[in-house]
Amino acid sequence: MSSFDLESLIVDIPDYPEPGVVFKDITPLLSDPRGLASAVDQIADHFMGHSITKVIGAEARGFLIGAPVAYRLGAGFVPARKPGKLPRTTYSEAYSLEYGTDSLEIHQDALGPDDHVLIVDDLVATGGTCVASAKLAEKAGATVEGFGFILELAFLKPRDTIARASSADVFSLVTVD
Repeated sequence: MSSFDLESLIVDIPDYPEPGVVFKDITPLLSDPRGLASAVDQIADHFMGHSITKVIGAEARGFLIGAPVAYRLGAGFVPARKPGKLPRTTYSEAYSLEYGTDSLEIHQDALGPDDHVLIVDDLVATGGTCVASAKLAEKAGATVEGFGFILELAFLKPRDTIARASSADVFSLVTVD
């Protein structure tokens, strides 16, 4: 595991997208070759022994970290998209955000009963997005093996939300209390 300081590449943006919210901007981490490689490698290394066949990444930042993690694991990548973005028959799951509601969809043929899934996203706040992704995987008959994040906002207690929905392994590279 790398000792690279990922936290130094995450920038706080106060009052975005609304007053009182401190947005955690990971784009400096993504633009830094060593930072990006370290984040991808650490998440992939943690789940290397879990027989992952597919990685789900939620739109849009989950795509940025999920796809290279899938590549490192030798797994396929399944995009969880906003409603109406996928052209074939989908499963859909609504969820709550820290400041609103939304829903995600995956193609119904993207996963099956033989798939072992890792849910990857840049950040976990309340846990709603990753739990919705897990429910989508379960609707397809797949088994959720774990959840991997660059950043966890622990003060919002996402692990409590995840634990109510899944007993799978939760792994975060940077935790904000």
